[in-house]
Amino acid sequence: MPKLELGPIGLLPPSAAALGIFQPEQGTGMDLVEGEHVPTDKAIEKAAHEILTRRNPTLFPGPMIVWGWNEETDHKADLAMDLVKEVPGMNVITMPDYRPIYPKIDPETVINPCHPNLTINHNKIESCILIGIHCHFANITLKMIRANTNCYTMAFCAYDGHEDALISLRDLDGSKLIKVTEAVRKAKKDGVEPWGLTKDGKEELEEIAARKKAELNPSKQETTLFMGELEQGLDENAE
Repeated sequence: MPKLELGPIGLLPPSAAALGIFQPEQGTGMDLVEGEHVPTDKAIEKAAHEILTRRNPTLFPGPMIVWGWNEETDHKADLAMDLVKEVPGMNVITMPDYRPIYPKIDPETVINPCHPNLTINHNKIESCILIGIHCHFANITLKMIRANTNCYTMAFCAYDGHEDALISLRDLDGSKLIKVTEAVRKAKKDGVEPWGLTKDGKEELEEIAARKKAELNPSKQETTLFMGELEQGLDENAE
């Protein structure tokens, strides 16, 4: 049975489909964990453990949630944020715009299908969830993350799922998302220590918070003054 391995794999890793990994059929009560078909409850339990215990867990919500297409997506967005609240130190980085941003991106705030590995590595993310992202962009992103990072990827998909994610939950609706949040709560109750509450996690989160605060309120010594010459505007009376 083929198994999907945690990255970094290399520059051009084979796709999961090329390895013989495919999604479970709809209605079978199965989901995908590291290339293997497992019962949905087991997949959700595994997802909860990886979300809690890996470094800098991050939710990447896409347009189908961020843009609030209808009441259903608004409800799913609320449920996604309920999940975030249950995971100490969990980040949220949106994917509101898929268009490439050139000549550079800000990896603190943007995950872009052209360079998702930059965002993952820059933010030291070792566990992430993609949700509400159009499938063709999610496929590109998941392959690049697996190729160049050690991030444990999870795809929460409303359709067929994504075999290139380490965990893929298909046919995601509100009730299935609630089960993930409940599994996180249960894992904490059963004694699983969240990364954000470990000594290393607390120190890193405090450092990140201090850095962001300094960026929002730079000191005078760090402030760059504008010294360039102003361009002269057009003279309306000029011929």
